[in-house]
Amino acid sequence: MEQVKRERTKPQGRVEIREDECKGCGYCIAECPQKVLVFSKAFNRMGYHPSLYLGDGCTGCGICFYACPEPGAIAVFKSVPAR
Repeated sequence: MEQVKRERTKPQGRVEIREDECKGCGYCIAECPQKVLVFSKAFNRMGYHPSLYLGDGCTGCGICFYACPEPGAIAVFKSVPAR
């Protein structure tokens, strides 16, 4: 029986930011090791420039989640590669 080698990939993640909960403090942007968060150019309904996920490159580490002082403003999801 022939064995197939599967290439292991890094776990990927994604960040969801509740735009109207974000106060634009920038803690998540400053702490993100992958630098995948930036300030939005648009204002949210509270008049802040919220953080924005660039859409690619997140590893799901969760550092942004723990850096954020606003409960519920950031959610981090991590997907584990299939074996």
